[in-house]
Amino acid sequence: MRIIRRKSELRDLTKSWHRAGETIGVVLTMGALHDGHLSLVKAARSRADRVIVTIFVNPRQFNNPEDLAKYPKTEDNDARMLGPLDIDVLYVPEAEEIYPTGFSTTISVSGVSDGLCGDDRPGHFDGVATVVTKLLLQTDADCTFFGEKDYQQLQVVRRVVADLDLKTEIVACPTVREDDGLAMSSRNLRLGAAAREMAPVIGRVLESAASTIRQGGNVAQALTTASQALMAAGFDAVDYFELRSDPDLQPMAAASRPGRLFVAAWLNGVRLIDNLPVQVELRASADARKTVEPV
Repeated sequence: MRIIRRKSELRDLTKSWHRAGETIGVVLTMGALHDGHLSLVKAARSRADRVIVTIFVNPRQFNNPEDLAKYPKTEDNDARMLGPLDIDVLYVPEAEEIYPTGFSTTISVSGVSDGLCGDDRPGHFDGVATVVTKLLLQTDADCTFFGEKDYQQLQVVRRVVADLDLKTEIVACPTVREDDGLAMSSRNLRLGAAAREMAPVIGRVLESAASTIRQGGNVAQALTTASQALMAAGFDAVDYFELRSDPDLQPMAAASRPGRLFVAAWLNGVRLIDNLPVQVELRASADARKTVEPV
Protein backbone atom coordinates (compact mmCIF):
# COMPACT_ATOMS: atom_id res chain seq x y z
CA MET A 1 0.00 0.00 0.00
CA ARG A 2 1.36 3.34 -1.10
CA ILE A 3 0.49 6.52 0.83
CA ILE A 4 0.11 9.58 -1.41
CA ARG A 5 -0.61 13.14 -0.30
CA ARG A 6 -0.36 15.14 -3.53
CA LYS A 7 -2.86 15.01 -6.38
CA SER A 8 -0.12 15.41 -9.02
CA GLU A 9 1.56 12.20 -7.84
CA LEU A 10 -1.79 10.41 -7.70
CA ARG A 11 -2.74 11.50 -11.22
CA ASP A 12 0.53 10.24 -12.68
CA LEU A 13 -0.24 6.85 -11.16
CA THR A 14 -3.90 6.66 -12.21
CA LYS A 15 -3.02 7.67 -15.78
CA SER A 16 -0.58 4.75 -15.97
CA TRP A 17 -3.27 2.37 -14.68
CA HIS A 18 -5.80 3.50 -17.24
CA ARG A 19 -3.25 3.31 -20.03
CA ALA A 20 -2.78 -0.32 -19.03
CA GLY A 21 -6.54 -0.87 -19.29
CA GLU A 22 -7.07 -1.24 -15.54
CA THR A 23 -10.17 -0.06 -13.68
CA ILE A 24 -10.02 2.04 -10.52
CA GLY A 25 -12.34 1.59 -7.53
CA VAL A 26 -12.41 4.29 -4.86
CA VAL A 27 -13.68 4.39 -1.28
CA LEU A 28 -14.03 7.93 0.11
CA THR A 29 -13.69 8.26 3.90
CA MET A 30 -12.93 10.77 6.62
CA GLY A 31 -10.86 8.22 8.49
CA ALA A 32 -11.61 6.67 11.89
CA LEU A 33 -12.23 3.48 9.93
CA HIS A 34 -14.44 0.65 11.13
CA ASP A 35 -15.75 -2.59 9.68
CA GLY A 36 -18.36 -0.70 7.68
CA HIS A 37 -15.61 1.11 5.78
CA LEU A 38 -13.67 -2.11 5.36
CA SER A 39 -16.72 -3.78 3.81
CA LEU A 40 -16.72 -1.03 1.17
CA VAL A 41 -13.01 -1.61 0.54
CA LYS A 42 -13.62 -5.33 0.09
CA ALA A 43 -16.43 -4.59 -2.35
CA ALA A 44 -14.10 -2.31 -4.31
CA ARG A 45 -11.38 -4.97 -4.31
CA SER A 46 -13.83 -7.46 -5.81
CA ARG A 47 -14.96 -5.07 -8.57
CA ALA A 48 -11.87 -3.14 -9.66
CA ASP A 49 -8.29 -3.85 -10.74
CA ARG A 50 -6.93 -1.04 -8.58
CA VAL A 51 -8.27 0.32 -5.29
CA ILE A 52 -7.77 3.75 -3.75
CA VAL A 53 -8.99 4.67 -0.26
CA THR A 54 -9.09 8.38 0.59
CA ILE A 55 -8.96 10.00 4.01
CA PHE A 56 -9.92 13.65 4.16
CA VAL A 57 -11.80 15.29 7.02
CA ASN A 58 -13.78 17.78 4.98
CA PRO A 59 -14.33 21.03 6.90
CA ARG A 60 -17.01 22.21 4.47
CA GLN A 61 -19.50 19.54 5.50
CA PHE A 62 -19.38 20.45 9.20
CA ASN A 63 -21.85 23.20 10.08
CA ASN A 64 -20.74 22.96 13.72
CA PRO A 65 -17.03 23.87 14.35
CA GLU A 66 -17.06 21.91 17.61
CA ASP A 67 -18.17 18.78 15.74
CA LEU A 68 -15.26 19.20 13.34
CA ALA A 69 -12.80 19.67 16.21
CA LYS A 70 -14.05 16.50 17.92
CA TYR A 71 -13.94 14.32 14.81
CA PRO A 72 -11.43 11.50 15.48
CA LYS A 73 -8.19 11.56 13.48
CA THR A 74 -6.59 8.11 13.45
CA GLU A 75 -4.50 7.89 10.28
CA ASP A 76 -1.87 5.50 11.64
CA ASN A 77 -4.48 3.05 12.90
CA ASP A 78 -6.47 3.42 9.68
CA ALA A 79 -3.41 2.49 7.64
CA ARG A 80 -2.86 -0.60 9.81
CA MET A 81 -6.46 -1.69 9.28
CA LEU A 82 -6.14 -1.29 5.52
CA GLY A 83 -2.83 -3.16 5.35
CA PRO A 84 -4.28 -6.69 4.97
CA LEU A 85 -6.86 -5.63 2.35
CA ASP A 86 -4.44 -5.35 -0.56
CA ILE A 87 -5.34 -1.80 -1.59
CA ASP A 88 -3.04 0.05 -3.95
CA VAL A 89 -3.13 3.61 -2.59
CA LEU A 90 -4.14 5.42 0.56
CA TYR A 91 -4.70 9.01 -0.56
CA VAL A 92 -4.46 11.48 2.33
CA PRO A 93 -4.46 14.96 0.78
CA GLU A 94 -3.62 18.10 2.69
CA ALA A 95 -6.31 20.79 2.76
CA GLU A 96 -4.63 22.85 0.01
CA GLU A 97 -4.85 19.89 -2.38
CA ILE A 98 -8.64 20.05 -2.08
CA TYR A 99 -9.25 23.73 -1.39
CA PRO A 100 -6.30 25.74 -2.74
CA THR A 101 -5.98 29.48 -2.17
CA GLY A 102 -8.75 31.27 -4.03
CA PHE A 103 -11.07 28.25 -4.18
CA SER A 104 -14.58 29.65 -4.57
CA THR A 105 -16.77 26.96 -6.15
CA THR A 106 -19.58 25.14 -4.36
CA ILE A 107 -21.73 22.36 -5.80
CA SER A 108 -25.29 22.47 -4.52
CA VAL A 109 -27.92 19.75 -5.06
CA SER A 110 -31.61 20.46 -4.55
CA GLY A 111 -34.45 17.99 -4.12
CA VAL A 112 -32.85 14.96 -2.46
CA SER A 113 -30.88 17.25 -0.12
CA ASP A 114 -34.04 18.92 1.21
CA GLY A 115 -35.25 17.96 4.67
CA LEU A 116 -33.82 15.26 6.95
CA CYS A 117 -30.12 16.08 7.50
CA GLY A 118 -30.40 18.87 4.93
CA ASP A 119 -32.55 20.89 7.33
CA ASP A 120 -30.68 20.05 10.51
CA ARG A 121 -27.19 20.55 9.06
CA PRO A 122 -27.28 23.67 6.83
CA GLY A 123 -24.61 23.58 4.12
CA HIS A 124 -23.66 19.99 4.91
CA PHE A 125 -24.65 18.48 1.58
CA ASP A 126 -23.08 21.34 -0.38
CA GLY A 127 -19.82 20.41 1.33
CA VAL A 128 -20.37 16.72 0.59
CA ALA A 129 -21.22 17.30 -3.07
CA THR A 130 -18.21 19.57 -3.58
CA VAL A 131 -15.61 17.34 -1.94
CA VAL A 132 -16.95 14.14 -3.51
CA THR A 133 -16.74 15.72 -6.96
CA LYS A 134 -13.18 16.88 -6.29
CA LEU A 135 -12.05 13.48 -5.05
CA LEU A 136 -13.71 11.51 -7.84
CA LEU A 137 -11.94 13.72 -10.37
CA GLN A 138 -8.60 13.57 -8.57
CA THR A 139 -8.70 9.78 -8.26
CA ASP A 140 -10.13 9.31 -11.79
CA ALA A 141 -12.51 6.74 -10.28
CA ASP A 142 -14.33 4.26 -12.49
CA CYS A 143 -16.49 3.17 -9.56
CA THR A 144 -16.96 4.35 -5.99
CA PHE A 145 -18.65 2.67 -3.02
CA PHE A 146 -21.04 4.18 -0.48
CA GLY A 147 -22.87 2.60 2.44
CA GLU A 148 -26.64 2.83 2.68
CA LYS A 149 -26.48 4.04 6.29
CA ASP A 150 -25.93 7.57 4.95
CA TYR A 151 -28.75 7.10 2.46
CA GLN A 152 -29.51 10.76 1.84
CA GLN A 153 -25.82 11.36 1.16
CA LEU A 154 -25.85 8.43 -1.28
CA GLN A 155 -28.75 9.99 -3.19
CA VAL A 156 -27.01 13.38 -3.26
CA VAL A 157 -23.88 11.79 -4.72
CA ARG A 158 -25.92 9.90 -7.32
CA ARG A 159 -27.56 13.18 -8.36
CA VAL A 160 -24.18 14.93 -8.69
CA VAL A 161 -22.73 12.15 -10.86
CA ALA A 162 -25.81 12.06 -13.09
CA ASP A 163 -26.18 15.84 -13.44
CA LEU A 164 -22.49 16.59 -14.06
CA ASP A 165 -21.98 13.64 -16.44
CA LEU A 166 -19.21 12.16 -14.30
CA LYS A 167 -18.05 8.77 -15.53
CA THR A 168 -17.96 7.16 -12.09
CA GLU A 169 -20.38 4.33 -11.27
CA ILE A 170 -21.93 4.66 -7.80
CA VAL A 171 -22.17 1.32 -6.00
CA ALA A 172 -24.44 1.17 -2.94
CA CYS A 173 -23.53 -1.31 -0.19
CA PRO A 174 -25.74 -2.50 2.71
CA THR A 175 -25.47 -0.90 6.15
CA VAL A 176 -23.03 -2.81 8.37
CA ARG A 177 -24.14 -3.23 11.98
CA GLU A 178 -22.59 -4.20 15.28
CA ASP A 179 -23.68 -7.48 16.83
CA ASP A 180 -26.27 -5.58 18.88
CA GLY A 181 -27.75 -3.94 15.77
CA LEU A 182 -26.23 -0.46 16.05
CA ALA A 183 -25.27 0.89 12.62
CA MET A 184 -21.49 1.28 12.46
CA SER A 185 -20.29 4.88 12.46
CA SER A 186 -17.09 6.71 13.33
CA ARG A 187 -19.20 8.82 15.68
CA ASN A 188 -19.88 5.75 17.83
CA LEU A 189 -16.35 6.17 19.20
CA ARG A 190 -17.57 9.27 21.04
CA LEU A 191 -20.30 7.47 22.96
CA GLY A 192 -19.48 6.77 26.57
CA ALA A 193 -19.96 3.28 27.99
CA ALA A 194 -23.49 3.93 29.26
CA ALA A 195 -24.59 5.64 26.05
CA ARG A 196 -23.04 2.91 23.92
CA GLU A 197 -25.10 0.33 25.81
CA MET A 198 -28.25 2.38 25.19
CA ALA A 199 -27.53 3.25 21.55
CA PRO A 200 -28.87 0.04 19.91
CA VAL A 201 -32.37 1.10 20.98
CA ILE A 202 -32.44 3.37 17.92
CA GLY A 203 -32.21 0.35 15.60
CA ARG A 204 -34.85 -1.62 17.51
CA VAL A 205 -37.29 1.31 17.51
CA LEU A 206 -36.64 1.89 13.80
CA GLU A 207 -37.33 -1.77 12.99
CA SER A 208 -40.50 -1.76 15.09
CA ALA A 209 -41.84 1.33 13.31
CA ALA A 210 -40.90 -0.08 9.91
CA SER A 211 -42.67 -3.35 10.72
CA THR A 212 -45.82 -1.50 11.77
CA ILE A 213 -45.86 0.52 8.55
CA ARG A 214 -45.10 -2.51 6.35
CA GLN A 215 -48.17 -4.22 7.82
CA GLY A 216 -50.38 -1.27 6.92
CA GLY A 217 -50.31 0.59 10.24
CA ASN A 218 -50.97 4.33 10.48
CA VAL A 219 -47.76 6.13 9.48
CA ALA A 220 -48.23 9.26 11.59
CA GLN A 221 -48.99 7.23 14.71
CA ALA A 222 -46.05 4.90 14.08
CA LEU A 223 -43.66 7.85 13.78
CA THR A 224 -45.00 9.54 16.92
CA THR A 225 -44.78 6.31 18.91
CA ALA A 226 -41.21 5.73 17.70
CA SER A 227 -40.04 9.22 18.66
CA GLN A 228 -41.64 8.87 22.09
CA ALA A 229 -39.95 5.49 22.56
CA LEU A 230 -36.52 6.99 21.90
CA MET A 231 -37.08 9.80 24.39
CA ALA A 232 -38.40 7.33 26.97
CA ALA A 233 -35.26 5.23 26.48
CA GLY A 234 -33.04 8.17 27.43
CA PHE A 235 -32.16 9.85 24.14
CA ASP A 236 -31.62 13.60 24.46
CA ALA A 237 -33.56 14.71 21.37
CA VAL A 238 -35.00 13.41 18.10
CA ASP A 239 -34.19 15.58 15.09
CA TYR A 240 -36.50 13.63 12.82
CA PHE A 241 -38.34 10.36 12.39
CA GLU A 242 -39.78 10.36 8.87
CA LEU A 243 -41.01 8.21 6.02
CA ARG A 244 -39.62 9.29 2.63
CA SER A 245 -40.09 7.93 -0.89
CA ASP A 246 -37.22 6.06 -2.51
CA PRO A 247 -35.24 7.22 -4.43
CA ASP A 248 -36.44 10.86 -4.62
CA LEU A 249 -36.80 11.26 -0.82
CA GLN A 250 -40.12 13.09 -0.85
CA PRO A 251 -42.19 13.06 2.39
CA MET A 252 -44.83 10.31 2.50
CA ALA A 253 -47.96 10.25 4.64
CA ALA A 254 -48.67 6.65 3.65
CA ALA A 255 -46.50 3.80 2.40
CA SER A 256 -48.19 3.68 -0.99
CA ARG A 257 -44.92 3.13 -2.88
CA PRO A 258 -41.35 2.07 -2.04
CA GLY A 259 -39.90 4.23 0.70
CA ARG A 260 -37.48 4.42 3.59
CA LEU A 261 -37.87 5.23 7.23
CA PHE A 262 -35.25 7.71 8.48
CA VAL A 263 -34.23 8.67 12.00
CA ALA A 264 -31.71 11.05 13.56
CA ALA A 265 -31.45 11.33 17.33
CA TRP A 266 -29.00 12.67 19.90
CA LEU A 267 -27.46 10.57 22.65
CA ASN A 268 -24.79 11.87 25.04
CA GLY A 269 -23.92 14.69 22.62
CA VAL A 270 -23.58 12.36 19.62
CA ARG A 271 -25.96 12.49 16.65
CA LEU A 272 -26.92 8.99 15.46
CA ILE A 273 -28.67 8.30 12.15
CA ASP A 274 -30.17 5.17 10.64
CA ASN A 275 -32.69 4.09 8.01
CA LEU A 276 -34.60 1.06 6.75
CA PRO A 277 -36.55 0.29 3.57
CA VAL A 278 -40.32 0.20 3.92
CA GLN A 279 -42.92 -1.13 1.52
CA VAL A 280 -46.44 -2.13 2.48
CA GLU A 281 -47.10 -5.83 2.16
CA LEU A 282 -49.65 -6.07 -0.63
CA ARG A 283 -52.41 -8.60 -0.10
CA ALA A 284 -54.63 -9.66 -2.95
CA SER A 285 -58.30 -8.99 -2.27
CA ALA A 286 -60.82 -11.82 -2.27
CA ASP A 287 -62.30 -10.46 -5.49
CA ALA A 288 -58.90 -10.43 -7.19
CA ARG A 289 -58.36 -14.05 -6.22
CA LYS A 290 -61.63 -15.22 -7.76
CA THR A 291 -61.40 -17.10 -10.99
CA VAL A 292 -63.97 -16.89 -13.73
CA GLU A 293 -65.29 -20.21 -14.92
CA PRO A 294 -65.79 -20.51 -18.70
CA VAL A 295 -69.42 -20.48 -19.82
